[in-house]
Amino acid sequence: MVDLSRVTFMDSTGINIFIAAHRALTEAGGWIRLAAPTEAVMRLLQIVGVDAVIDCRETLRQALSN
Repeated sequence: MVDLSRVTFMDSTGINIFIAAHRALTEAGGWIRLAAPTEAVMRLLQIVGVDAVIDCRETLRQALSN
């Protein structure tokens, strides 16, 4: 789980890190979840389609629950 609540900007490097982590964790039988992204970061995740591949939750509490 990655808490994004204090991230105000993300570029392609951040996106690529999350995609690489998702692939590696999935292959190992794990998962990644993004928690509480700011509005700007969530918009970017939606534009590039990361939200369709990686589980994104609105709040940290939601991300910590199943």
